[in-house]
Amino acid sequence: MPNSKKKYLIIVAGPTAVGKTDLSIQLAKVFRTEIISADSRQFFRELNIGTAKPSQMELAEVQHHFINSHSITENYSAGDFERDTLKLLDVLFQTHDCVLMTGGSGFYIKAVLEGLDDLPAPLPGLRDYLTKKLSESGLPLLQEEIRALDQQFAETQEIFNPQRVLRALEVYYTTGTPISKYQVRETRRRSFDEIGIALDRERAELYSRIDERMDMMLNEGLVNEAKELIQFRSHHALQTVGYKEVYGFLDGLYDEGEMVRLLKQNSRRYAKRQLTWFRHQSNFKWFNAVDFTQILEYIYSKIGNSI
Repeated sequence: MPNSKKKYLIIVAGPTAVGKTDLSIQLAKVFRTEIISADSRQFFRELNIGTAKPSQMELAEVQHHFINSHSITENYSAGDFERDTLKLLDVLFQTHDCVLMTGGSGFYIKAVLEGLDDLPAPLPGLRDYLTKKLSESGLPLLQEEIRALDQQFAETQEIFNPQRVLRALEVYYTTGTPISKYQVRETRRRSFDEIGIALDRERAELYSRIDERMDMMLNEGLVNEAKELIQFRSHHALQTVGYKEVYGFLDGLYDEGEMVRLLKQNSRRYAKRQLTWFRHQSNFKWFNAVDFTQILEYIYSKIGNSI
């Protein structure tokens, strides 16, 4: 018979390189459960080095979902992720009273927790046109464009997310209505309770971990990976920090030393934006990433004796 106990989705969020994977695996072992990745680039099996996926050893420790689940040749949106994750949770909650979800893609986490607006499909060819424009002209130009059309959207953290900027432009040019006008409905009810954990570290320590991660990616062959994926460089997943800096180097815009500097600088800036985004969400309790005992105590305080 289906398990009728109360169900919990434990979310482990936070900036890049903070230690989400390690903590999530520890928690999954304690609760004997599985992990859903909410990292919008780890879905794609062709992207490996630049997405900091869990290692094969880590993947073998605990069952992970939505890692290497799709090809870069497919379009996979936050709405698709919301739909597929809710279906998966229905299955997982048959045998688990709690499930872990972890990642730094706040919009994808929000989609699962609250649902997304019912936005219109873009006009034929519009997405390809805007994606090409993003690839050739860069995000700042599109940011200026959406600021002139939808100031309310431009004042949110989504202005820094290339995929969300593209979607906002699609909606406006398809309907003549700003995307912010669609973002007014109530949060959808879910069949589970959420427990939100957000991780941070001392800023100097976090930045040092980011720099070390960039050095490791370069040593593992990030430049060669970007070369192999160059035909897909207009894809939103390759218009992000970690790949776009490499493509600038491959295009001859700057030398290798400047590429390394930009990789580290932009990754630190991305981490700051992630921290800002999650701090604006009221449903997360903040912890230092090494405070495993306190985190575990907090989770037990939420679930009581129900698990």
